[in-house]
Amino acid sequence: MKAPLVKVNTLADLKLVKREIEEQAKVQAEVAAQQAARHKRLQAEKNLFINAAGSVQPLPDMRKALLKRERPAALPLQQKLDDAAVLREAISDEFDVSTLLDTDDHLSFRRPGVGPDVTRKLRKGEWSIQRQLDLHGLRSDDAREALGAFIREAHKQGIRCLRVVHGKGLGSPGKAPVLKNKVHSWLVQKNEVLAFVQAKPADGGAGALVVLLTPGQAAK
Repeated sequence: MKAPLVKVNTLADLKLVKREIEEQAKVQAEVAAQQAARHKRLQAEKNLFINAAGSVQPLPDMRKALLKRERPAALPLQQKLDDAAVLREAISDEFDVSTLLDTDDHLSFRRPGVGPDVTRKLRKGEWSIQRQLDLHGLRSDDAREALGAFIREAHKQGIRCLRVVHGKGLGSPGKAPVLKNKVHSWLVQKNEVLAFVQAKPADGGAGALVVLLTPGQAAK
């Protein structure tokens, strides 16, 4: 608010102008004080509401769809543990296989109901070897699990004829074929195994077996 222009000619005119300026300043100060008081009162009322209501959360916007977040895919850890447990339970080192092997020079094996022509054809090499597993250098536990997994996977893929190399045991204490005897026992316990014979000399001889599996799902 500007003071009106006053023509100053005398000392009295000067005093009049000074008084008007002081009055305007007083009015402006009062207005400023009133505005400050009003702001302080509104702030106090706002704080009073916040203290009374406490912490609040905004309501969800009902115009938006509430979509569930997709959970990350679960790691197949339990499946791996279950598979390992199945392998351990399915093949035992305590199984006595001696009464199930044919009493020939090579201790071949065929399931009940399987004719001798099957093992004869295996010996002659009429079945083409499709996969091979070498167990050389493996500990007994590792060899057992490797053999179980090998048989199971081959059967799933519809593979029929396998070669399993177990060695002749020449590096074992006393040069006894410990792993060879265990492989015989493990194979007999696998339902997927139909028959097996000792490999021909060119395929490993006494250090390997030729194994025939039952037809898998993929082969049907």
